[in-house]
Amino acid sequence: MQKKISTLLGFLVLFLFSFTETSYGCTNYLVTKGASADGSVMISYNADSHVLYGELYHWPAQTWPKGTMMDVYDWDTGKYLGKIEQAHQTYNVVGNMNEYQVAIGETTFGGRASLQHQPKAVIDYGSLIYIALQRSRSAREAIKVMTQLVAKYGYYSEGESFSIADKNEAWILEMIGKGKGEKGAVWVARRIPDGYVSGHANQARITTFPLANGKTSITSDQMDKIFNKEVNTVYAADVISFARKKGFYKGPDKDFSFSDTYAPVDFEGARFCEIRVWTMFNDVKKGMDKYWDYAKGHIEHGKRLADGDKNLNGYATNRMPLWVKPDKKITLKDMMHFMRNHLEGTELDMSKDVGAGPFHCPYRWRPLTWKVNGVEYFNERATATQQTGFTFVAQSRSWLPDAVGGIIWWGVDDASGTVYMPIYSSITTIPENFRVGNGSMMEWSDSSGFWIFNQVENFAYTAWDRIHPDIVKAQSKLENEFFAFTPAVDETAETLYKTNPKEAVAFLTEYSNAMASKTFKTWKNLYHHLFMKYMDGNIKFKRPVPKGYKYVNPKLEQPGYGEDWYKLIIEQTGDKFKVPGQEKK
Repeated sequence: MQKKISTLLGFLVLFLFSFTETSYGCTNYLVTKGASADGSVMISYNADSHVLYGELYHWPAQTWPKGTMMDVYDWDTGKYLGKIEQAHQTYNVVGNMNEYQVAIGETTFGGRASLQHQPKAVIDYGSLIYIALQRSRSAREAIKVMTQLVAKYGYYSEGESFSIADKNEAWILEMIGKGKGEKGAVWVARRIPDGYVSGHANQARITTFPLANGKTSITSDQMDKIFNKEVNTVYAADVISFARKKGFYKGPDKDFSFSDTYAPVDFEGARFCEIRVWTMFNDVKKGMDKYWDYAKGHIEHGKRLADGDKNLNGYATNRMPLWVKPDKKITLKDMMHFMRNHLEGTELDMSKDVGAGPFHCPYRWRPLTWKVNGVEYFNERATATQQTGFTFVAQSRSWLPDAVGGIIWWGVDDASGTVYMPIYSSITTIPENFRVGNGSMMEWSDSSGFWIFNQVENFAYTAWDRIHPDIVKAQSKLENEFFAFTPAVDETAETLYKTNPKEAVAFLTEYSNAMASKTFKTWKNLYHHLFMKYMDGNIKFKRPVPKGYKYVNPKLEQPGYGEDWYKLIIEQTGDKFKVPGQEKK
C-alpha cells in the first residue's frame, strides 16, 4: 500500500508548479455567497509556470489501514522530503476540489529569504494543498489540517497565500516558514466577509488583523474553536512574537501587519502582483482608481499608520484593502472574464504599445525584466499569461448535495484562449484527453488537450487581432452551451442522488467526460480551420463552386501589417524601402 501511494505521488510531481522568486506566477480571486449572482462560493486559479504541464489530477476516496505511511515529494522539484502518517479515510479529489465541495488554490509570495526552505521539513505547499483536499470536509477543517501538518512535520516552501473555499465560506490563509533552526510556520487565516470579494497574486495581502478574543478571533492554541461559526480569524500563536524575536517587528501588537512584516510590498510586488488584484477589484467596485498609483508600483511609507500611531517599521501606507464589496453580484461568466484580463482599458493595456507588434498581441516573452545599455526595464505581468499550465473556477453550491454541488470549471493553457469545461468534483474517472500521463512537457501526445490548446493559442500569438476573435467565438459557443446545460444536469443528478447516489455520480462522470471530449474534438477541428484560413499571413475564405466549374479558389485577402506599423517601419528605416521615382510626401 505504501509503495502504491509513493508511486502515485511521484508520478504527479514532475515539473509541477515550477516557481522562482522572479516568476510572479499564479492568480486567485475569491467570491463569497453573498457576492455571487447565484449564491455559490467561487474561487479561481491560473496555475502559471513555463514548465507546468496541464493535466487533471485525481485521487479516489480510500480507506487506509492504521499505521499506513505516505511519501511526500516537493511539488516544485520532485525531491523526496520524507514520510507522514496517512489519514484513515481520504476523500475523492478532482483537480483542486474534493467531493465535499472544498476547493483550494494558491499563489507564491516568497517573503523573507531567511525563512524559506526550512531544512528537514517534510511538507511543501503543493503537497499541503492536495493532502488537505483528501482530508477535509470544510474550509475550516482544511485550515486546521494544513496548519497542523506544517507544525508537526515542518514547512519546506516559500511564503504562500492559499484560497480555501467550501459551499458556505471563503478564506485566505497566508503562511511562511520559520527558517533554519526552527520548525513549522507562522501564518494568519481570515474569512472573507459574506458579500465581499478578494484576491491575491504573488504578494502577501493580509495586513493587520483582529487579535485573539476567544470568540471571533483565535490563535492556534485554541484550534478546537475553529468550527465555531463566529470565528473569522485564526493565527499562529507566535506569529507576532516570532517576528519580534527575529527583529522583524517593533511596536504594539495591534499595529502588527503579517504582509508588511514577512513580505513587505515593493515596486515589483505591486506592479507585477497587486495590479492583477486591482484589475478584478476595479471591474466590480467604483472608486478603485484611487489605488491605481499603488498598483503601478508607487509605494508610500508615511510617518504614521491609519490609526495615527507612528510607523515604526516603515510599513507601506497606501495599500489596497484585503477585500471589497462589489457594486453588483458576480456571475460565473464574470469570474472567467477576470481570469482573461490583459490590462485592457488602462494606460498599461498590453496590446497598445510597440511590444505588441503589428498584430497587437497582449503578451511579452520572458524574461520579465531585461536590460539595455545597462539600464533595467520590465514587461507588464497581466492576469492572463501564456505560461498557464491549467486554470479553473471552482464553484461550490450549498443548495445541492455535495456530490452534485461541486463543479470545477477547468481548462488548460492561457485563460484567454482556453475553454472552461464543467467537471463535477465527485466524478470517478478523469477525461482521457486531460488525464495524468497523457503526454508531458517534453512528450507529445496527439490526444492531449494541453497540446491542442497550446497549438491553437500559440498560432494566435502570430497574428493576434485576426486569429483570437475566431477563438473567442468558438470558446463562447462551448461555454454558453455548458452554462445552458448545467441546470438540467444538476436536476437529473439530484433526482438520481435521492434514490441512488452511485448512479448520480456515474451520470456526472459520464457527462463531465463527454463535455471534455467534445471540447477536445472541437479544438482539434478549430486548429485545422485556423491554420488553413490564416496560413502564410493571408486570410482565406471558402467559396461555393459555381456551376460549370471543377473547383474555385478561396477568396484571398492580404491585409499586411496595418498603416500604423508601416509608418513605424518608415520612421526607423527612412527611404531604405522607398520605391524609386517618387516625390516624398
